[in-house]
Amino acid sequence: MSNLEADPAETVCVAEPTPDGVEILEPREVPLGGPRALPVLRTLPQRARSLVGAWCFVDSYGPVASGRAGAMDVPPHPHTGLQTVSWLYAGEIEHRDSAGSHALIEPGQVNLMTAGAGIQHSEVSTDRARELHGVQLWIALPDRSRNVTPFFESFTPSPVAVGDATVRVFVGELAGASSPVSAFTGLVGAQVDLPAHGVAEFAVDPRFEHGFVVDAGDPLLHGSVVPAGRLGVVPAGPGTLRLEAGATAVRGLLIGGEPLGEPIVMWWNFVGRSHEEVVAFRQQWQAEVIDGANPVGRFGSVAGYPGAALPAPELPNVRLRPRD
Repeated sequence: MSNLEADPAETVCVAEPTPDGVEILEPREVPLGGPRALPVLRTLPQRARSLVGAWCFVDSYGPVASGRAGAMDVPPHPHTGLQTVSWLYAGEIEHRDSAGSHALIEPGQVNLMTAGAGIQHSEVSTDRARELHGVQLWIALPDRSRNVTPFFESFTPSPVAVGDATVRVFVGELAGASSPVSAFTGLVGAQVDLPAHGVAEFAVDPRFEHGFVVDAGDPLLHGSVVPAGRLGVVPAGPGTLRLEAGATAVRGLLIGGEPLGEPIVMWWNFVGRSHEEVVAFRQQWQAEVIDGANPVGRFGSVAGYPGAALPAPELPNVRLRPRD
């Protein structure tokens, strides 16, 4: 998914550390698209916290009626230095990219696109499901891997039980289950469903930071309430994570990983390492794709999308700053 903000400047958001160290990150609403935009709730990045492990971007959206025209219609747009992770609770999205991939994204199936040195892709919801509901996440690639050749993967995890929870591991390893999709740093990503009054305790890598993106319910994460729509973050250190549901069933995504340990410069749909590098990415996108100077350049071309690629917004009149 693209960041379609016309002026993607840094936004100051406040993390609220609770007494036991769990951070509760509030979302901000961002319109994805034009006049009939799809509203998304963005919990990463924020000024107070830009990363959970190498996870650097979290957009939650829906449920919205997907039968209407353009519930999600994201034109071809670029990415560098990251992986995109698409996860649906409901609906269906058609994915096309310049690595030659054409796939349908369906609930319970992870679709992971490694942008590496540069890629472009489009995402359009279909009308074959009554509603659209899901999460789009990005993973920052470490410096040693951020210029790999782009590629696309998909995987449907089988559910496993952890206490009262049903867990689907779509990235990394958790609870004896693992995903074969590519990870370039230590990572975990899983959907967790917990019935009302249920409890689950996860054995986790103490080197990892962990976050829980709440879709439904108001669970207790290490004793702190994380309301629906928020992201609760537990710093590295604990070897277990405890999740408890109240009177309402809980659904959400558990994400985590070893701290990236590298400053990144993230603007619009690019992840780089310096202001100058991001400026160069933008110039290449505009020259090669929008102006048509080199359709087989860094970003290639997307076949089959019925429309033009998305121009990059103007850069801010300040130097882009690294995020740690």
